[in-house]
Amino acid sequence: MTDANVAALDGRGKNFRINGDRLWDALMEMAKIGPGVAGGNNRQTLTDEDAEGRRLFQSWCEAEGMTMGLDKMGNMFARHEGTDPSLPPVMVGSHLDTQPTGGKYDGVLGVLAALEIIRTLKETGIKTKHPIEVVNWTNEEGTRFSPPMMASGVFAGVHTLEWAYGRQDAAGKSVGEELARIGWIGDEEVGARDMAAFFELHIEQGPILEDENIDIGVVTHGQGLNWLQVTLTGRESHTGSTPMPKRVNAGLGMARITQLVDEIAWSHAPLAVGAVGHCDVYPNSRNIIPGKAVFTIDFRHPTQDVIDDMEQRLRDGAKKICDDMGLEIEIEQAGQFDPVKFDDGCVSAIRRAAERLGYSHRDIVSGAGHDACWINRTAPTAMVMCPCVDGLSHNEAEEISRDWATAGADVLFHAVVETAGIVDD
Repeated sequence: MTDANVAALDGRGKNFRINGDRLWDALMEMAKIGPGVAGGNNRQTLTDEDAEGRRLFQSWCEAEGMTMGLDKMGNMFARHEGTDPSLPPVMVGSHLDTQPTGGKYDGVLGVLAALEIIRTLKETGIKTKHPIEVVNWTNEEGTRFSPPMMASGVFAGVHTLEWAYGRQDAAGKSVGEELARIGWIGDEEVGARDMAAFFELHIEQGPILEDENIDIGVVTHGQGLNWLQVTLTGRESHTGSTPMPKRVNAGLGMARITQLVDEIAWSHAPLAVGAVGHCDVYPNSRNIIPGKAVFTIDFRHPTQDVIDDMEQRLRDGAKKICDDMGLEIEIEQAGQFDPVKFDDGCVSAIRRAAERLGYSHRDIVSGAGHDACWINRTAPTAMVMCPCVDGLSHNEAEEISRDWATAGADVLFHAVVETAGIVDD
């Protein structure tokens, strides 16, 4: 982006706003496809409902004169031409797939706000030098086919196409088979498209923005993730007849390590988080002291050094706990995701947009994974966040306000248009 682009928007851009009512109507119309049982949505990836949502999105894009591209992972790219078609496009979007009990806004807001950008450009006659492409990434949620952010991961070279095609759901159906079945497998090679930058609008999926009464989250980083699986081995024995000094209780060891995880996370507040999620104790009988416990630890932080510190302190502290109790311990890594630092230029464009439009804003770190986290590896990338009620997401009761959606889309519009470059007639 150039100083001229910034000046053009600073000079006259305060009046450049999207149509919030039109965006909201589109959200409600898309929510009719794959309705949930409690007001949300069940539009899981590569289902018939996903196909129907895709068709509706395509029809809206084509009504605005956009051309639709489709790659071999089913990623959709709706192109609005710039005055210089030779330039790489500024991409903007998110995903249309939902959790089995998902809300109406997670992912979908980012796609339809991107479409609203194009509708606003057409309505106002504003032209940009770079083309703009609205993207729907396949299988961001990862609920039917693991892992999440699958298709953006293939696009970024994190996964191979063949590996992704072979992933199966609980019924044994594969990604490749289901893409073909619903008719959304394209001919374009995945990752073949160049891009100047990528922007994604998303609901926060956390409580910070609402709690602080702030309109816009300027996402500077995405948290790194470290999953550790711990296996403790003690000795099964009778809960009633075994004296306390004779017990080698794997369940108690798990409890003490769980407390250690919490202490370690708090020591790196406010950005660090940590918890024991999944756990199993064996033999899981009410009158047997557990002889074995298997559980997973989830540590997250936007800085790799902190993640490494948390892991090392966990390993050292857990060993001491087990040595003191007579337990054997084994720790293995069960999952890992490097921290993401979003592009300074794109982040600055979002911050300028919020300031230009008079929206309150703060820097924020994304606690969840997003397609933008993978695309950041291939092109300058940044994210905008808007509040959601009580920080609730991945739940049919997920809710946002029309004003929050409008503010997020306004900021997204300005950041994208600034990056694509306004052309004066």
